[in-house]
Amino acid sequence: MFSLDQMIREDHPVRIVVSYVETVDLSELYADIKATTDGVGRDAIDPRILFSLWLFATLESEINGRRIAELTTRHLASMWICGGISVNYHTVCEFRTAHRDLLDKVFTNSIASLHHHGLINLETIAQDGMRVRASAGSGSFRSTEGLEKARQKAKANMAEVFKDENDDEDHSSRSRRNSSCCC
Repeated sequence: MFSLDQMIREDHPVRIVVSYVETVDLSELYADIKATTDGVGRDAIDPRILFSLWLFATLESEINGRRIAELTTRHLASMWICGGISVNYHTVCEFRTAHRDLLDKVFTNSIASLHHHGLINLETIAQDGMRVRASAGSGSFRSTEGLEKARQKAKANMAEVFKDENDDEDHSSRSRRNSSCCC
């Protein structure tokens, strides 16, 4: 038997993403948490977990909140990010919706920075469900101009992520209406 940590190799991209997220200032996300040690209810999920899930999924061309939540139960890298914490699709989608502007800004800068430093590869990007080859030479990211181009591509990618927001919410509403089970 191996632990989940042992099943994720040391050079796996998910480790780079989580290490990177640990350096990002997410204080704005923590300000929204109103949990106290004496209060009732469920503990809040650490925003770094949700942020890491979205960033990793985005880099893997997954932009659907339901699918991301599903991956946390079957995909080793997503399970590793969660560290045993259960995450449902409502939480994943609400996190994206509640922090849209911040996520757009930080994801765009994060993806551009990770790519600029050679930590991730953006050879293919998802556009309307189709993968297309990016046309970037190895020298195109060595200048401020190259980083700005990477930032613009990352921004376009994030626009696709947030475009699916309504699809998740519409699917959720239809599922509740069509459900014959009341449990």
